[in-house]
Amino acid sequence: MKKNRPLRRIVLASAATVSGMVLLLSLKPHTNSVVAASAESHAPSSGSSTAPGTGTRTVTGDTVQTRWGPVRVRVTIEGGRLTDVTALSYPQDNPRDQEISGYALPQLRSEALAAQSARIDTVSGATYTSGGYRRSLQSALDSAGL
Repeated sequence: MKKNRPLRRIVLASAATVSGMVLLLSLKPHTNSVVAASAESHAPSSGSSTAPGTGTRTVTGDTVQTRWGPVRVRVTIEGGRLTDVTALSYPQDNPRDQEISGYALPQLRSEALAAQSARIDTVSGATYTSGGYRRSLQSALDSAGL
């Protein structure tokens, strides 16, 4: 004779519901590809400009699509040296993206300036942003001839 165990069923159903909700809430929505393409078409082109008489050039790297959003940087080159790196676009759709970008971008910038190249370390916790930053930085440096 089988015994009914309603408490066991309730516990299992509750655990399954909680697990399902955790998985559902951990998913991050992707940006609409039409919106991303529209934003790219309005972004500055990947070209360079030279300020007259200063020998300073600014070059914008390619937009790199990462899992969490696009990453794009602009570099300033003065006298053949990398003097500044500015992130033009980076993941910032929600508070967590803003937190990650807030601590990762300054680290990536200082490493790029110290290394004078795109051979920089990945920031822990910002793997996708670091990879996109590195690829966009490399494209800008390639365009500048460095």
